[in-house]
Amino acid sequence: MDLDKNCPKKDKTHYTKIFFTDLNGRVMSLSVNYNHIDKIFENGVGFDGSSIAGYATVEQSDRILYPISDSFHNVQFDDEKIGFFIGEIKDEHGNRAKADPRAVLERVLNEAESDFGYKFMAGPEHEFFLLSGNEFNLTKGEFGENVHSDKAGYFHSTPHDKGEFIRNSIVEVLNQCGINFEKAHHEVTPSQHEINLEPIDPLRAADRTILFTYVSQKVAVQHGFYVTFMPKPFDGLNRNALHIHLSMQDKSGKNIFYDKDSNCNLSQTARHFIGGILKYARETSIIMASTFNSYKAYIADREAPIVRGWGFRNRSSMVRVPYSINPSNTRIELRNPDPGGNIYLQLAAYIAMGMEGIKEKIDCGDADIKSTYEMSTKNTVWNTKFLPKSLFEALVEAEKSTFLKNLLGDRLYNNFMELKINDWEDHRTHITPREHQKYLNI
Repeated sequence: MDLDKNCPKKDKTHYTKIFFTDLNGRVMSLSVNYNHIDKIFENGVGFDGSSIAGYATVEQSDRILYPISDSFHNVQFDDEKIGFFIGEIKDEHGNRAKADPRAVLERVLNEAESDFGYKFMAGPEHEFFLLSGNEFNLTKGEFGENVHSDKAGYFHSTPHDKGEFIRNSIVEVLNQCGINFEKAHHEVTPSQHEINLEPIDPLRAADRTILFTYVSQKVAVQHGFYVTFMPKPFDGLNRNALHIHLSMQDKSGKNIFYDKDSNCNLSQTARHFIGGILKYARETSIIMASTFNSYKAYIADREAPIVRGWGFRNRSSMVRVPYSINPSNTRIELRNPDPGGNIYLQLAAYIAMGMEGIKEKIDCGDADIKSTYEMSTKNTVWNTKFLPKSLFEALVEAEKSTFLKNLLGDRLYNNFMELKINDWEDHRTHITPREHQKYLNI
């Protein structure tokens, strides 16, 4: 391993950190001494897996964190330089930890390439809210209209868009890491922003998402703001989404989703891929929308999908086929994920659903022509044409799902479900101020 090529020089960084995620998708990191980097690559660094959500039990808690050399970035902030690595998790015997979510995505990608010769390009759209204040005062009951950093809307420019400077700073830090952006703009909702990066292979896209989260939150704090990826912070306003664009190529680099002789140039393989996504969408909803807050966004006319369907250019559809001038850019866009989940598991589920559709030859059916928001759920509690309307409904689907168990493996599936069931029970039994307002006079 050429450490001089892949790693920072000792005098170039203030700190070297290894990043990974817990099962919930929260960014974790460990600072290490770069003077020991050779031994760290060889032996890893031990940590308590039972203290990381979903990784291990207290009686078998030893886990080893290894940096991945080609994931390195030299991250330059205003006040410090960070040597950034993505890490992989192993157990004390040197085997890949069964609860490492990155390993799930690796396996899905390897199977798609070995069994079919398929490779992918992924492009997540990163949405976030830029709020005034910090995490501590925002979570102490001071969360109201005064937390908004601006009152701007979609594509509004400065001086109305107060966050353009922050977006530009995030983009500049990433650019110095060799990561290029495609576009950045103010979103529909006050204080909401979007930054889209160039599409890359899914594993690097997931790793890059960890870097993006870290950089954006740190840049905001440096300038007195707070970035949140919470799916639905505000009543009556749009959510933070994580729309993920995906294309698929064969060994020669040909776009398999494109067929010049088919309707809207969408190949039969692409239709099967979409068919698999639609079939397993409810079973994997717990991955794509993994918090109870996520489901408060699944409402009509707020740019979040509510129906299991697909459409050409239709932004109310769960799976959208964007317009493309260049055939090589033919792709699909999955619109039900949000940034509250684990990006490795989200991408793994996305691709695995599509691959299952190809294996089973599941046709996706007719495209959504009109807005899916016009479909009524009046007087309907359970309707499988729709995406789950609550974390509980998603848990029921996940509990019944053989597909999800096979995707995650027994260990990770059981750990993940335990986390989410506990999350739901905590939410279900918590008394809120709204309940006092509605029922205290009974």
